[in-house]
Amino acid sequence: MSDPGNPTLPGTNVVQAVPVAPGSEPTASGDAAGAMPSPETITEPAKLLRIASMVRELLDETRQASMDEPGRKRLADIYQRAVGELADSLSEDLREELGQLAPPVEGVPTESELRIAQAQLVGWLEGLFHGIQAAMFAQQAAARAQFEELRRRGLLAQNPQPGQESQERRPGQYL
Repeated sequence: MSDPGNPTLPGTNVVQAVPVAPGSEPTASGDAAGAMPSPETITEPAKLLRIASMVRELLDETRQASMDEPGRKRLADIYQRAVGELADSLSEDLREELGQLAPPVEGVPTESELRIAQAQLVGWLEGLFHGIQAAMFAQQAAARAQFEELRRRGLLAQNPQPGQESQERRPGQYL
């Protein structure tokens, strides 16, 4: 039998899922009472996708048109609001990373400053989405490995190997 304090399945590198109450932080031992750093999380993925689509579209539009000063100021305001809204839907560590990689645009930026800021934000968002996809793939692979391990153990329990049978004699069939 496996140790209840050890979340890994014996003989594998697969970690069992440990339920965590909403708003609580998991610890290394799997309980929710400790103070482990918060994992990278996204609280509102749909909002994140909408904002990312908007920023990408704005970047495409700014490449195609030259803007006057009021247009650049308006675009800088939209950029700042988008970064603020993104930060609201991210965990603390991702929020800090976003703050470092998408600093505030001050004053009335030039067209090139706006394009660079938007491209940087779009690039960061794409990296975030790739990270999410990789994490989902890893979770699916881990779940598949767990399922296969449980299935293998279940099949072995139902069909023991010839050397693993118990010594008791089963009654024969009567004709």
